Amino acid sequence: MITMFEVGETNQMIEQEQLDVRTITMGISLLDCCDADLDTLNQNIYEKITRTARDLVAVGREIELEYGIPIVNNRISVTPIALVGGGACTCPEDFVTIAKTLDEAARATGVNFLGGYSALVSKGMTPADEHLIASIPAALASTERVCSSVNIGSTRTGINMDAVKRMGEIVKATAEATADAGSAGCAKLVVFCNAPDDNPFMAGAFHGVTEADAVIHVGVSGPGVIKRALEEVRGENFEVLCETVKKTAFKVTRAGQLVAQEASRRLGVPFGIVDLSLAPTPSVGDSVAEILEEMGLESVGAPGTTAALALLNDQVKKGGVMASSFVGGLSGAFIPVSEDQGMIDAVNRGALTIEKLEAMTCVCSVGLDMIAVPGTTSAATIAGIIADEAAIGMINQKTTAVRLIPVIGKDVGDTVEFGGLLGHAPVQQVNTFGCEDFINRGGRIPAPIHSFKN
Repeated sequence: MITMFEVGETNQMIEQEQLDVRTITMGISLLDCCDADLDTLNQNIYEKITRTARDLVAVGREIELEYGIPIVNNRISVTPIALVGGGACTCPEDFVTIAKTLDEAARATGVNFLGGYSALVSKGMTPADEHLIASIPAALASTERVCSSVNIGSTRTGINMDAVKRMGEIVKATAEATADAGSAGCAKLVVFCNAPDDNPFMAGAFHGVTEADAVIHVGVSGPGVIKRALEEVRGENFEVLCETVKKTAFKVTRAGQLVAQEASRRLGVPFGIVDLSLAPTPSVGDSVAEILEEMGLESVGAPGTTAALALLNDQVKKGGVMASSFVGGLSGAFIPVSEDQGMIDAVNRGALTIEKLEAMTCVCSVGLDMIAVPGTTSAATIAGIIADEAAIGMINQKTTAVRLIPVIGKDVGDTVEFGGLLGHAPVQQVNTFGCEDFINRGGRIPAPIHSFKN
């Protein structure tokens, strides 16, 4: 049972330290919507989503008012559309109609984002996968709330380098297709290695095929809460530091557990997982970078940054696992540049580069996230960055991802505005030495030796 004392303690964190539930995400299986006729398929998808999620936003508001816990977003994730549309879609344009149907369903239910315009191609691509991937630039340019993801590798299968090359081209094409909006389409597109089936956070959320017909996941975030707790133990040793993070993460996760249980009960949908990911926002005091600096770094990016992030990520997970019956998704700490004012400041002062961010992704929740780069960055360079990040995930048996935004018409030192939770970002320098011959080899990088566990 969650006690009223815990609720009161949580309210204090909300009022003083910017604790929030970042999202209630309803995962919905669309496998029973499959049909060989495209019009029927689109109708089935729209009806299934709007019927299943019709009360999602209203229930979120009820819980927010009743418990005083801010719920920032309500979202939907669906079965990867490459699987759902394979029988009806014979070209990329057919898949774009599904993207528009998903957007209409998201608007009808009132959710902020809908994820699952996705393909899982870690070992190879079907014709449906190829068509969906080719459709991504047009789909994201013609929709408002749809998010897309492609999983191109895993520890068990290796890395599909043909898909890596293709995604470099697709990221660049998406930037060009949305150039009039600061290439913001790329902010809704993420390329994964080891993508989880139960992630409630966008843009990478999709509803895994092993999940129930519908399920409720909650993503809870509290960078400000962690930072405030660390201010109370400034100068103490690492044992005290770790214990403080762990205990605070426990309390934050309990808030997520409370919301998840209530949403599940009121919607009549099974509870899936609580994802405790310290997800920053552009708001002052809601920054993962500031947590790391509170640990004793002059700036994020200084020597010791990766060690500090590893400590934070591990202790957050240890506290979260004890606080909820099911902790999943990504869980840990996000380091998106555009969404974290502390990260932005570190980039602007020259303390934080893409290379340092890549090193940090070895120990954080995801990867290179919401990083703006010059619009002239080549598709091969983007593919090379994706390959590097996928290799980190494959070898370390963790989720890694790339959400890179080559901003058309912008160069190093410029700033691009995305608005809302996506924030703004300085355009960062990328290594300009070529990798075309490496990317053009094609085929697969095989799974590492430690993947053979059967």
